[in-house]
Amino acid sequence: MKRLALAISILLSLQMGAAPTQAATTSCVHITLASSNTGKSAILLPCLDGKSTVDFNAIRGPVVVNVWGSWCEPCNQELPYFVKLQATGKVQIVGVDVEERNRKSAQNFVLKKSMKWPNLYDENSITRSLFGLGVPVTWFIDADGRVIYKNIGVMKSQKELFSKVKKYLGIAA
Repeated sequence: MKRLALAISILLSLQMGAAPTQAATTSCVHITLASSNTGKSAILLPCLDGKSTVDFNAIRGPVVVNVWGSWCEPCNQELPYFVKLQATGKVQIVGVDVEERNRKSAQNFVLKKSMKWPNLYDENSITRSLFGLGVPVTWFIDADGRVIYKNIGVMKSQKELFSKVKKYLGIAA
């Protein structure tokens, strides 16, 4: 009986140790998607929560899409501005992680950096032709799914990011 209790205790502690990464990785079910075929070829990306796949071409806004990699120093520099934008609750953010070593590294980075918005995982570089070779890249997408503005390179300040959200999406953050 003691062995059974010990085994159950160990099993529970192992499960509890794995839970924070999954729980802290925000689900993609709340991403606004087109209700019908967009007419574009699907670009299917798994969500870092491991529970869903999203067609990137079906994303509708207003939304700020930030393309990043944990290995990218400029991405790390601008990340606090996105965390502050998300905290306002005024605009949807979707991240796209590219060229990451593996899903677990991406999940750990999201958890460590308090990225509480949905993040997609491009494990096979299928978005390279869409976003280009370098990161960070930030797109501003309207309610019709049109890319209103593409920011190539790092956001240099919170003011710059918030200003672009206002200018291109009409949302004062």
